[in-house]
Amino acid sequence: MASSTLGSACGLLRLRVPGVCRPRPHRELRAGPRRLPELAVSGRSVAALSGRAASGSDLYCLELLRRRDYESYLCSLLLPAESRRAAFALRAFNVELAQVKDSVSEKPIGLMRMQFWKTTVEDLYQDKPPHQPVALELWKEKNLDDKVYRNIQELETYAENTQSSLLYLTLEILGIKDLHADHAASHIGKAQGIVTCLRATPYHGSRRKVFLPMDICMLHGVSQEDFIRKNQSKNVRDVIYDIASQAHLHLKHARSFHRNVPVKALPAFLQTVALEDYLKKIQRVDFDIFHPTLQQKNTLLPLSLYIQSWRKRY
Repeated sequence: MASSTLGSACGLLRLRVPGVCRPRPHRELRAGPRRLPELAVSGRSVAALSGRAASGSDLYCLELLRRRDYESYLCSLLLPAESRRAAFALRAFNVELAQVKDSVSEKPIGLMRMQFWKTTVEDLYQDKPPHQPVALELWKEKNLDDKVYRNIQELETYAENTQSSLLYLTLEILGIKDLHADHAASHIGKAQGIVTCLRATPYHGSRRKVFLPMDICMLHGVSQEDFIRKNQSKNVRDVIYDIASQAHLHLKHARSFHRNVPVKALPAFLQTVALEDYLKKIQRVDFDIFHPTLQQKNTLLPLSLYIQSWRKRY
């Protein structure tokens, strides 16, 4: 599974784009309708989305996001027409970077690819755009290391530097500069990072890797081997419950700013629909992270997103 990786983009972007990547502020979970039509990937449909004539790079970004990050693809469709093109490019680039770690067998090769993107970003600011269709940000080289999070705070920091950064940039695309929107974006990004970590656990376990916070695992006497062997004991479920609860609280905090967030910013936060859907599903299976239903796509998600967009809520 792809995980967002945009943190070090701030180092370059904060020098050039005012307001982007500036410092941002900052647990109760236990306890057929018609579908929107699938968007056809054609020159005409891309032109309709972006408000401009379609190009090969538009098609590439749109199709890449549709295949690799379907939820972000759906959310981006609901952004204002004039902002979609940039949003698709931003999210598609995030997918490109996130795939590097899983597509290389040796770290030096991954670092070479990261150097390519560093050069690409510099070239963009020198009015020398490369031929690569998605080039907006940068990624931290250290993300090529298999670093385990020592505690939930480290996971949240990583999520702030990656997922929240995506939301801050989306707000910039929409022309939003608002403290309440920034607060909401911070919490939504953290919730997104935590949920992404949970969703990727079965995949990582199949590769004998575990990235869940060590402190919570130790608290419940759970080892990495338990996740690799797909142990479904109560202790393992308790670990997942604690982590999922933290994501739930971040969603709750983000929604507490709803009345003060500009209406124009709301489309940027529709990812909360998919996050809440996953948290409800994992609660229904009693926090069994390996339950097969958690890997199934929600066919009603497009309808849910449309309804929330129409209600102007997130």
